[in-house]
Order: sequence, then structure tokens, then C-alpha cells
Amino acid sequence: MASYATCSSVGPLCPVEATTYGYYPNFGGNVFFTVFFGILGVCQTGLGIYYRTWTFLTALLIGTFMEMAGYIGRVLMNDNPWSGPAFKLQIVCLVLAPTFVAAGVYLTLKHIILNLGPQHSILKPRLFTWIFIGCDIGSLILQAAGGGVAAAAGNDDMAMLKAGDDIIIAGIAFQVGTMVVCGAFALIFFWRVFKHGDGFAGEKNLDTGLSAISPKWMPYIIAAEVFAYFTVLIRCIYRIPEMAGGWGNPLMQKEDEFLVLDGMMIALACLAFTIFHPGVFLPSMRTGHKNRA
Repeated sequence: MASYATCSSVGPLCPVEATTYGYYPNFGGNVFFTVFFGILGVCQTGLGIYYRTWTFLTALLIGTFMEMAGYIGRVLMNDNPWSGPAFKLQIVCLVLAPTFVAAGVYLTLKHIILNLGPQHSILKPRLFTWIFIGCDIGSLILQAAGGGVAAAAGNDDMAMLKAGDDIIIAGIAFQVGTMVVCGAFALIFFWRVFKHGDGFAGEKNLDTGLSAISPKWMPYIIAAEVFAYFTVLIRCIYRIPEMAGGWGNPLMQKEDEFLVLDGMMIALACLAFTIFHPGVFLPSMRTGHKNRA
């Protein structure tokens, strides 16, 4: 029987159809995402250093470069779909990377709340990072454990593969639940701001008495935040049925859906946070900046 233990390349006894994905990963599409995430990672590094947004930089840098590494694995699989190391590289990286992008979403939301008026939030702003990034870490641990188990199993130990699959699904489902709860808190906050608050005028700087950010710019970072939130959420929701069918299931063997609903969604989220970098629009994110009462 063809497996990663007995096959080292495609041949009569080791057809590509017997691999987990059942296809040669598209070279052009996967090279595109490799380069795209690499460029975004470099941009995030420059912007993060310039604006001193160290925590946000850490999250997005890990997220973009892990995505890049995952797509490098898929490019290598185009040459050899039976490559065990490439298969493991893309499993682990592409499962874990979006968790770091989600952490960037939570961190940005915290500082939007700080700028628009924390009194309108059910949760104190600092709790958004403690609770939701804490849950994100829990999701990361589950997905990392599942990815490690699946990578160790390769395509040989089906029971071990199933166990890894189930752990990954649990981690992603937990991540979806966390994002939904966070979204509910955010929705209530924005509703309160526009019903009882000062709209985009936001909070005032202690020293100058002026808004910490010009109201005309606030819609841009809010739009980027909402856009990134929904693209990451779409990716996570897609991953649940994609993984739930087991390794090599029909949905997992549809690359077009994967590239659009996984790769493109995370790419768009990272692009939004690069064009509308929170460090530009939210001074409170910058290390050493004092703007809050």
C-alpha cells in the first residue's frame, strides 16, 4: 500500500492520487502566497520597528512568516507530493499561523476601545488581551499538539492521524468560539459608542486636550479591524469541515477552495493590517506613548 513510509516519489506504485491531498499543489498559486506573505512580513517588520508596536509586530511577524514557510512546503510538494518533510512543514505552519493573526485582531480591538472610550465597553480594555489572547494561546497549544501528532504520523498510522486531526479540530473550534464571543463584545461596544459616545472623536490626550487620533482616520482602522476579523473567522470556519472529514477527505483534496478560503483570507487580513497599520492610526499602541486618562 502506498504511504509516506514506502514512497519517496510519484511512480506506478505510488500515484499522486494516493497522497493525502491527491494532487500536485499548484506551483504558481503557492509561489504567489510564499512571496506575498514574505513581502508582508518584511513590511510588518519595518512598520513595527518604526512605530514601536512590539507586541503587534511579534504576532504579525510570526503569522506572516509561518504562512510563508507553509507555502514553501506546498511549493516543494509540487515537485514531490510524497515529500514527508514538506508535508509536515505545511501542516504545522498553515494550521498555526492564523492564530497569531487573530491575536493581532484582539490587540488592535483593545486599542480602538482605548481611543474611542473604554467606558462604553463591557470588558476593561486590558481584559481583551488577557482573556482573548489567553484563549488564543490555548487554541494554539491544541492546534500545535494536533499538528505535531499528525506530522509525526505522516500517512502511515491512521489512528494517530485521526487523533491529531481531532485535536486540531478542537483547537480550531475553540478559536472560532473565542472569535465569536470577542465579536459580540465588540459589537456591543460600537453600538454603545455611536448611541451614547462621541463617535469617532474618541478620548482626549491628557496634555493637549485633543483627540488622540483625528476622527477622519478612525473609520479606516475600524474597517481594517472588521475586515481582518471576518477574513480570519471565515478561514477558521472553513477549516472545521475541511479537517473534520479526515485526512484525504474530498474537501481537503480541493485545492482551489483551500487557496481561497485559507490562504487568501489570511493574506487579506495581513494586507489590511499592513496598509492600515494600527501603529499609524492608534498612538496608544506605540511603546512609550502616553495619551490616556
